[in-house]
Amino acid sequence: MSLHGLDLDRLPSHVACVMDGNGRWAQQRDLKRTDGHSAGEEALLDIVRGAVDLGVGWLTVYAFSTENWRRPSDEVRFLMKFNENLLLRRRDELDEMGVRIRFVGRRDWKVPKRLLRRMDESAAQTARNRKLTLTIAFNYGGQAEIVDAVRQIVASGVAPSSITEATIAKHLYDPEMPDVDLWIRTSGEHRTSNFLMWQSAYAELVFVETFWPDFRRTHLFEAIGEYQRRDRRFGGLNQND
Repeated sequence: MSLHGLDLDRLPSHVACVMDGNGRWAQQRDLKRTDGHSAGEEALLDIVRGAVDLGVGWLTVYAFSTENWRRPSDEVRFLMKFNENLLLRRRDELDEMGVRIRFVGRRDWKVPKRLLRRMDESAAQTARNRKLTLTIAFNYGGQAEIVDAVRQIVASGVAPSSITEATIAKHLYDPEMPDVDLWIRTSGEHRTSNFLMWQSAYAELVFVETFWPDFRRTHLFEAIGEYQRRDRRFGGLNQND
């Protein structure tokens, strides 16, 4: 089967996306950096619709990193309020689309309590949906996630000799999250920036030049097409090698 020229039998089950380039998009238009963040909202909704249309099961987006607290204070305040309002504006629409909203990241460090309540409300409202799991990485860092997992393991008294990869995976922020198949970054930057480091060990990385506010489902489909053209070996060899 095919849709939009893609093989529906070879879709990535989990797509991760670094939504990069909002500030540069705004600067090119003599706008405030925060205007770029606002413009990125429609990009997010469009790729969610595209993922649902295709039948992708999991989509994780990098909304705010543990390093983003170093940005100017007025931009950080805007992002806190913007993400709260985005949930209020869009969660009913996402719920109607069958999207389950989840969050990963540190909850006990700096995030305003009111925003945490909105996050919990959105997760609870959409918990039964299964068309797409949209995970929002907020106050998230891949290294911090692994550190937090190790702390939990140590606190639970697991013997060092008993710790395996599966042990660590069970203590990540969302143990149900499958490994990433396709990892996308917009804006032309070629860095992983501490995003889903554990889950992306064998992900196919795709870097696109488009700034995030201009990113649409057609770009998502092109990235999936690139993913389908690649030969995934997971450290092994194919019969022809």
